[in-house]
Amino acid sequence: MGIILVVLAIATLAYNSVSSSSARSPDELISAASAHGGEPEAGFDPMYGWGTYHEPLVQSTLFKWDSNMSLVNDLATGYSVSEDSLVWTVTIRDDVKFTDGVALTAEDVVFSFNTAAVSAGYLDLTSLERAEALNDTAVQFTLKNPRATFINTLGRLGIVPEHAYNESYGQNPIGSGPYKFVQWDKGQQTIFERNEDYYGQKPYFKKFTILYLENDAAFAAAKKGDVDFAKITATTAREEVEGMKVVPVASYDSIYISLPLTPDTGNKTKDGYPIGNNITSDLAVRKALHVGIDRQSLIDDVLNGFGDKELTGVDHLPWANPEAMVEDADKEGAIRILEEGGWTDTDGDGIVEKNGLKASLMLYYPSNNPDRQALALALTDQVAKFGIELIPEGKSSNELITVKYANPSISGYGTNDLDPVYTSYLSSLAGGEYSNTGYYNNPIVDAYLMASQNSSTLEEAYNYVKLAAWDGSTGFSARGDAAKLYIIDPNYIFLVDDTLDIGTPKTQPHGGDPYGNIYDWKRIN
Repeated sequence: MGIILVVLAIATLAYNSVSSSSARSPDELISAASAHGGEPEAGFDPMYGWGTYHEPLVQSTLFKWDSNMSLVNDLATGYSVSEDSLVWTVTIRDDVKFTDGVALTAEDVVFSFNTAAVSAGYLDLTSLERAEALNDTAVQFTLKNPRATFINTLGRLGIVPEHAYNESYGQNPIGSGPYKFVQWDKGQQTIFERNEDYYGQKPYFKKFTILYLENDAAFAAAKKGDVDFAKITATTAREEVEGMKVVPVASYDSIYISLPLTPDTGNKTKDGYPIGNNITSDLAVRKALHVGIDRQSLIDDVLNGFGDKELTGVDHLPWANPEAMVEDADKEGAIRILEEGGWTDTDGDGIVEKNGLKASLMLYYPSNNPDRQALALALTDQVAKFGIELIPEGKSSNELITVKYANPSISGYGTNDLDPVYTSYLSSLAGGEYSNTGYYNNPIVDAYLMASQNSSTLEEAYNYVKLAAWDGSTGFSARGDAAKLYIIDPNYIFLVDDTLDIGTPKTQPHGGDPYGNIYDWKRIN
């Protein structure tokens, strides 16, 4: 116990040393909001996921997205695509330097993409045959097959300096982005300073500190006035904090329940985890859940109104298929679907059964996420009304991996590109740690998704995904196989100091992108 108290005391001293409101100047920003769950385990290295779906701060990218979800140039000045859609040529600026004074050239871009292709990061570069520099300001990417969505991939990778990259880069990164890395006190904070040589719109704040605080601690720091900006949960969003305002931001981070789609036959993953579930493998159960759940009630009761309904996982994106959506909050409809599927309550205990098997399911959720815990409890009450029993239980992230292939579990994912659709439903990706955990396998859907990946235009790619969701006969949506139970798109909720103007925030992806428009932030009084 004595050791724990000493550690806590040290952490508190470190926190107080940077967060005193009387010590910071107007052009200093202190935040208690982190992208993608908090402190980056692998450091600030784009090769291992830093900045893949959020503003990397330290590094530049070829392209980026503005607050209207439009792709705009960053390092790039333009691009062209060959007639066969296999060769992409990107031209870059000639006035960019890394923060150590060395010029950024096409060779650094090539090095970054070639390194990322063999790293353990999140970026999917399987379609890339090779990247090569044509000269100092032009890069040529050759693909193995046409892929219209490759333009999104080009906006996902922070560019690192070939001359200064090594295995410890993530601990002390050099980049060409809007901020320079200064200091990382692991477990406590990271400090950045404005890059005065940045080629683009320079941020207002000269010093920027991110504190790594859990939900309750972040809220407490905001109430004390020790931070300018904090991410909070829906459960605390209705509590007033003097000198701060609540700013909810829409997301396409779809919260869903993963559903094992194969029966339990004793199969296991390569890591020895059980696969399959004899209840959720029944289509009637999956369809009843989709129809019977009252999503708006969940938003109102669990999220205090901070969210939007989600029915297909992509409802608010350009490749949404309205024909794939179903009406929800229909308890009687859910009961009818179950009865037609052979599920009835024969013993009067309120739980339907079929061939002696009761519709009783574990429902796992991340134990460190209070919103998902509340969601699990509310779902349990809702589905009990049409005869399905859920037994909610929280588990750590490591524990969730061991049970999610055989049991429903609450997850979330979503970005402004098509990758989540491919990784969720392609049968070739079944059984991945984060891809197709339900072991979904529909050859027709596979064909549509492969055609989407190999499309020459984004419009064509989007149309194939719409068909994969529902083509009038089959699809991954609730109209067809009901492969995932999508529920809501929660708002990302921030507490913002009254003196801070954060402009128009970007729609948030999974994990959040709180500093996606950091260039627009400023102190107003």
